[in-house]
Amino acid sequence: MTKFYWLQFPEQSRYTGDLHASHKWGGLPGLRCPQCGATWAGSATSYPSADLSSLPERKEYEKPRPEPFDEFVRLRELVRPLVPPGAQLKPGAQLGPLVGTATGTFSPLFFCFLSRPLVHREALEQLQAEGVRGLRGFPTELRFRQKKHPELLELEILPHGRLHPDCTPQDRRPPCSKCGHDYFPRPDDPILDAASLPTHTDLFRLTDFETMLIGTERFVGAVRRLALEDLDIRELPLR
Repeated sequence: MTKFYWLQFPEQSRYTGDLHASHKWGGLPGLRCPQCGATWAGSATSYPSADLSSLPERKEYEKPRPEPFDEFVRLRELVRPLVPPGAQLKPGAQLGPLVGTATGTFSPLFFCFLSRPLVHREALEQLQAEGVRGLRGFPTELRFRQKKHPELLELEILPHGRLHPDCTPQDRRPPCSKCGHDYFPRPDDPILDAASLPTHTDLFRLTDFETMLIGTERFVGAVRRLALEDLDIRELPLR
């Protein structure tokens, strides 16, 4: 059985990279749900492949704010054809290339900012040559102060799979049937729901906890062979 690993940027790192950047087209607004009463925007996923330049309503995505449920749905469905098929579009999902300034040094896989995972172009090409599946990197529009810097791409890491119910709180409420709001604290000892895990990609987020990046045994093996890791790598149990 394939092993799966939780990937985190280490608390202690020799890399000093910092970003003052946002996604070009903004993102989906938050929503106010008339059924559960929640006002929320919980997405950590960005879609750098999304190009809203031909969308007349593109300016409606620039300003973060909560919207009534029906208005959120309208805006979500307008961009659905512009993101990968089956993409999870939660409130707050970011759209378009990363634009802004970058300072400091960046590891080949820079997962410090979970909603903006970055990779050196050379590292991405090496991983793909090793047979790692499902990696898609997109150009950023980042400006560096220093003349010598790597070419940074943003990885589009889509949500797949979920946590097993056994590791979530016993009093966890079911997701709202209307808006999908499903808040619970991240478990200290996560367990993955084996039946929900993807078989077509080696790097993904969890659908119910988008801030958790998960790599397969193939991904972790390639990272270690290529000496790309500046990551905390923790194998997770399956159930």
